[in-house]
Amino acid sequence: MRVLIVEDEPALAEAVRRGLAAEGITADVVHEGREGLWAATEREYDVVLLDIMLPRMNGYDVLRRLREADVWTPVMMLTAKDGEFDQADAFDLGADDYLTKPFSFVVLVARLRALARRGGPERPAVLTAGDLTLDPAGRVVRRGEREIELTAREYGVLEFLLRHRGEVVSKTEILQSVWDAHFDGDPNVVEVYVHYLRRKVDEPFGRRAIQTVRGMGYRLAADGG
Repeated sequence: MRVLIVEDEPALAEAVRRGLAAEGITADVVHEGREGLWAATEREYDVVLLDIMLPRMNGYDVLRRLREADVWTPVMMLTAKDGEFDQADAFDLGADDYLTKPFSFVVLVARLRALARRGGPERPAVLTAGDLTLDPAGRVVRRGEREIELTAREYGVLEFLLRHRGEVVSKTEILQSVWDAHFDGDPNVVEVYVHYLRRKVDEPFGRRAIQTVRGMGYRLAADGG
């Protein structure tokens, strides 16, 4: 596995690089955004480890430019910014994972390996399931021609379900993607937001797109219900 580390704290970047080397993972290090964008665009990596607060170009802009250039290498944001809206912004721009500082190196390696196994398939500009559409760039959700207003958390859950339409996803997977990998609250909060979503994207239209798979999780019907 080959990883690009884009981190402006030299000591931290070197510590991560050396730790990854001990795990048999090759890592290149750059310390500012523009150089990181160039490296991620011009070279082949299995995963990009990207800080947000970077000189010359911040991590959000690097990520945005990568996705605009159709570079779909998995990106993990590694940052001290731990607000839920910071995470939502990163996922909206195309991040695949988000880890806050300080972090467990064991967890970092495990999640890097998981991202590398998953790979980075090209993602459509607009996510669709039948007449249900979600535009990540504009944060617009529609059923047919009718726009649907969602809260940030509802939007995050729906986007995750749409990215995995037709697949069964667990509460844990939704929590790790939309909330936080270290969320230690009540996992039944997922049920609450699924209920909210059904009231907005299914019930007014006579649809049943969001399905409960007993004992396993949820599935969004590929045909939009």
